[in-house]
Amino acid sequence: MNAVAVSPQFSGRVVHGEPLSRHTSWHVGGPAETWFEPRDANDLSTFLRGLPPGTPVHWIGLGSNVLVRDGGLRGVVISTHGTLDRLERLQETQVRGEAGVACARLAKQCVKWGLGPAEFFAGIPGTLGGALAMNAGAFGGETWRHVLEVETIDRAGVRRVRPASDFRVGYRSVVAPAEEWFLAARLEFEHHPQAHQDEIRALLERRRQSQPIGAWSGGSTFTNPPGDHAARLIDTAGLKGFRVGGAAVSTKHANFFINEGEATARDLEQLILHVQRTVERVHGVHLEPEVRIIGEPA
Repeated sequence: MNAVAVSPQFSGRVVHGEPLSRHTSWHVGGPAETWFEPRDANDLSTFLRGLPPGTPVHWIGLGSNVLVRDGGLRGVVISTHGTLDRLERLQETQVRGEAGVACARLAKQCVKWGLGPAEFFAGIPGTLGGALAMNAGAFGGETWRHVLEVETIDRAGVRRVRPASDFRVGYRSVVAPAEEWFLAARLEFEHHPQAHQDEIRALLERRRQSQPIGAWSGGSTFTNPPGDHAARLIDTAGLKGFRVGGAAVSTKHANFFINEGEATARDLEQLILHVQRTVERVHGVHLEPEVRIIGEPA
């Protein structure tokens, strides 16, 4: 891959050929042609304005729910984690969070502010930007139930504020205006003075008991089909523990696929395809991936 020519007018960090295996929860993925860590939203706007027309733009936060192929990503990968991470209380029941805010941090801070129900965010292993992009949820809660408006940016660096009504939202699905990306959101909760950190700890313990926490995983691999659970379908198709190379279906939760240490992105993609085809053959149900599979093959 050749490095993308970028304008020198911004002040963020640029790296060419950055291994994306360092930034994904599966610990796989080839290099980013160009990796950018903006200092703030203004810096990001300057950077985007200076990109050559047609340059592919990708975003990454904590690197969950994404499988980057072994050949890496062409264009630019913008990192929000550790950069666009301001979180503030605006009014009694409203908060504003930037795209790089970890969902677990949002949950804990809302509990401190006596706002809820926000505890479910602790079960989302990513950032607010990713949660907005896919309407992420956990423990019965969903991100967009709380969204009042979002701030977006386009490839020309133009920033906008849009009401939630501008977006078509469904289960793990958000249809947004073309080539606009989430910078921040204004969220509304209710007064929840009885909220306590113990509730978050209890939810996380439930998650620890049922999911392979600590393993190299991308999170839930498939969305749940209507009226059923992907994990049940995978399990009853006899696929728990099934392996392709260094990748395996978790024996603890069948909808989690694990890099056992030596997996390639190709191993994981082949495992996803095999499980998808097997479940369709056995149950007649086509599972839709929740993880995004992007990039070039090796």
